[in-house]
Amino acid sequence: MPPALIRRTPDEVVTAWALAAARGDGEAVERLIRALQNDVRRYVAHLADDYQAADDLTQETFLRAVTALHRFEGRGSARAWVLAIARRTVIDSLRRTAVRPRLADTDNWETAAERVQPLDLPGFDEGVALRELVAALPRERREAFVMTQVLDLSYAEVAEMADCPVGTVRSRVSRARANLARLMEEKTAVPVAV
Repeated sequence: MPPALIRRTPDEVVTAWALAAARGDGEAVERLIRALQNDVRRYVAHLADDYQAADDLTQETFLRAVTALHRFEGRGSARAWVLAIARRTVIDSLRRTAVRPRLADTDNWETAAERVQPLDLPGFDEGVALRELVAALPRERREAFVMTQVLDLSYAEVAEMADCPVGTVRSRVSRARANLARLMEEKTAVPVAV
């Protein structure tokens, strides 16, 4: 389903569930996780640039969030709070991966997996192309773009999570859009016959 058609639970409701969950309401924990699961999965997949690891990172994010719920005071959006936990989860995962020795010297497994996927599915090529374009953005621009344009967080929430001014987030998103437009033009440019 396209992101525009997905109905998001309002932040006030999600925050109320988080506060109820912090007081021990098990049903509120389930509602909180269900409400944020898709946002967290998309976010960690983009940050880690690894769609295969997204489920594990999403699960780890919610494990961390549930164990830290007693510290959530509702001063901000629960969505932003959980996404900040997701960001730290991805960073920790990337650090662990960086120090872990490689077990085999094989081709890139993502490329191999993409080669065996059926290419005639509607939207497949566009999805792969879009993923490549977004992945080509510098990390800070990609993060700001995904959080504001895909996950629909406010610039203020993203600035708080990234520990930078709102203007910096606006600049990163603007530059990401310009980068994406330039990259799309380059990919679709038709060579002129000489």
